[in-house]
Amino acid sequence: MSLYRDNLPQLSDQVFLTDGGLETVLIFHDGIDLPCFASFVLVNDEQGRKALVDYYDKYLPIACESGHGFVLETPTWRANRDWGKKLGYTSEQLAAANRESVQLMEDVRRRHATNGCPIVISGNIGPRGDGYLASTLMTAEEATAYHGEQVDIFADTACDVVTALTMTYAEEAIGITRAAQNAGIPVVVSFTTETDGRLPSGQALENAIRQVDEATGNGPAYYMVNCAHVDHFSDALAEEQDWARRVRGIRANASRCSHAELNEATELDDGDPKEFGRLYKGLRERLPALSIFGGCCGTDHRHVIEVATSIA
Repeated sequence: MSLYRDNLPQLSDQVFLTDGGLETVLIFHDGIDLPCFASFVLVNDEQGRKALVDYYDKYLPIACESGHGFVLETPTWRANRDWGKKLGYTSEQLAAANRESVQLMEDVRRRHATNGCPIVISGNIGPRGDGYLASTLMTAEEATAYHGEQVDIFADTACDVVTALTMTYAEEAIGITRAAQNAGIPVVVSFTTETDGRLPSGQALENAIRQVDEATGNGPAYYMVNCAHVDHFSDALAEEQDWARRVRGIRANASRCSHAELNEATELDDGDPKEFGRLYKGLRERLPALSIFGGCCGTDHRHVIEVATSIA
């Protein structure tokens, strides 16, 4: 059963943390092979589930011991129809994997939740295409139908919210938002940017957020930016503008490399965790509406510790 769907606690003044780069940690730190960069395949067996639980168990104490809340993202960024087919999943097997991922997060939440540390379960939805490219372009209507399959599954579980991560163009984000509205579950949209602060589609971040809000009646509960270094998008956010106040969360990359460079990288660039924390602090001082903080590619629990310390 959902605990917070009707009243998301991360919309309060309390700071919320989330995790870092799940897939990069599993691949580069733990040596686990993730076909198609898909971590949901790990829920299929005991060893894989243990790897996921061990990963999340490094993050929850950071939040709970510092009096912050936590957004617990399911490992389902690749668990949509096209990627499932590439991995040999039937529609029934894919639906089961999404549900099992939520159940795993429920188990994690039960072990860590305290009165001072609300833990929100978010159904993680990734792009239909590549998260680094504006590919497999859909109309908003096509995106509603496509992503509605996964959204409807999450709406029938304990998920409190669904989060569309690494969105590369506005129409896909509109479709996911409408699917969530149809299913009666809150939705968060997180765009990624290139080194120039624009979406991979070339659209300005401001224009993408305005387009989604206009098309959905301010449908998303809030927006985030992920899978880009702070230096890549900080200038695109202006604290005095209304659209920028809609951005409440950041999940930045550790590396300053472009998406194209990261795609070709054979070694992990984990940057400087202390600098990572300082950059978040500076961003929050300029954008006080920011209240949800985590990492993306190249980051791990060390980066989130530095963020928690810097914003305290």
